[in-house]
Amino acid sequence: MWGITLARNSEITLARQLYQSLQEQMLQGRLQSGDKLPSTRELAKELTVSRNTVYEAYEMLAAEGYIVSRQGSPARVADNLALETIQLSSPKRSADTVPDSVHYLADFRTGLPDLRQFPRYRWLQQVHQASENLPPGQWSYTGPEGLTVLREQIAAWLLRSKGMTVDPQDLFITAGATHALHILAGLLATQKKPEILVEDPCHLGMLRVLQQNNFQIRPVPVDEQGLNTAFLPKEAQACAVYVTPSHQFPLGSILPAGRRTALITYAREQGLYLIEDDYDSEFRYTGSPITPLYSLDPQRVIYVGTFSKILFPALRIGYVILPRPLQAAWRRLRLYTDVQNPPFEQAALADFLSTRKLERHIQSMRRLYGQRRQILLQTLTETFGSDWQVWGDAAGLHVALAFPGSCFDRNFISHCQKHCIRITPVDEHSIIKGRHLEKLLLGYGHLEPQEIRQGIALLAQCLERK
Repeated sequence: MWGITLARNSEITLARQLYQSLQEQMLQGRLQSGDKLPSTRELAKELTVSRNTVYEAYEMLAAEGYIVSRQGSPARVADNLALETIQLSSPKRSADTVPDSVHYLADFRTGLPDLRQFPRYRWLQQVHQASENLPPGQWSYTGPEGLTVLREQIAAWLLRSKGMTVDPQDLFITAGATHALHILAGLLATQKKPEILVEDPCHLGMLRVLQQNNFQIRPVPVDEQGLNTAFLPKEAQACAVYVTPSHQFPLGSILPAGRRTALITYAREQGLYLIEDDYDSEFRYTGSPITPLYSLDPQRVIYVGTFSKILFPALRIGYVILPRPLQAAWRRLRLYTDVQNPPFEQAALADFLSTRKLERHIQSMRRLYGQRRQILLQTLTETFGSDWQVWGDAAGLHVALAFPGSCFDRNFISHCQKHCIRITPVDEHSIIKGRHLEKLLLGYGHLEPQEIRQGIALLAQCLERK
């Protein structure tokens, strides 16, 4: 009579199943305002369940206002419950779109470390030990700055690896570089200058973060030496410049000293900040890591670092070094967003740093990635001869290549996807389109030598068919 079917073997209790069935009928209008419900005894007999089951279902309906009942009278359906049914439309997929589940035969994504090489067992031991040793107070709210011991260890590591002198009090833990930029965008929005100067091309994800925070983006062109300071606007209404000086993304150049000092001078004259994103400078294959821009003026440079590339992306630990005038506002913004990072991974990373395990891992991976870069360049030469050139410094987990006369646009991406090749043209990361159509990005850090060779062979075949 009531159109109710109960699944006896379901993990959902019979009472909740009954509640859901009656609720659905009320929302769909099959049970209407004022309709009388049977007594608990009658419905229990009809459904062959206990009276307590029906009573519990009615209690849930009454608590949420679906039914009203008075002493001595039957329960009735409450007023104004019916909802119009809305059909959810599936997103349209273009004909040339490859599903996310596609198996790529060649995957040249950028920014991926080789997770097969990470010492997972050692790391899990570190997390377990660090969690056991964590004082009870650290299991509570510990504040937006991050664990003190981790901040101290990061400062010590930056001094050893890059010659940076950093007060741990100026260093704040984040959930990665993207998270840092989200908070910085909110913080800089209070400067009453709605514009940010951005390298062009730049990291597309970072650009979207700034756009989502309603900043006007003014692109500054990049050449073989990084951001071209000659194109900085003389009278900008900007609060910051976003720059990757140690390994420009995506073209890979190092910002030379002359442009660095010009950028610092510009920031001082304009009263703005420089956001330095140092995303992977640890992996440099022809010398030591580049000294960060931060060292030239800690009061004008906001330094953003991350452990996603040098350890593993799922760790979600990064850091930002802030000029002191911004620190109080940072604490407020972080406190009322997500409060803090989980303490356990922070404590484990602090131990990883203090015992120099991080440095040993970086040294090992630097050798491995350097070998893979050489294999990639050698394979490109064997396959394409001299019809290409490499851009940027010998560093990072990807390489930017120019193929003069080529046009790598959206049609090229679709063409590659149809042949199960994942690759990104530089133009995809350009704000002003069309300036870098002859350039491709090839990520190689996550690829074994045979995967690199196979991928280049497939790319060559794909280019021939184009």
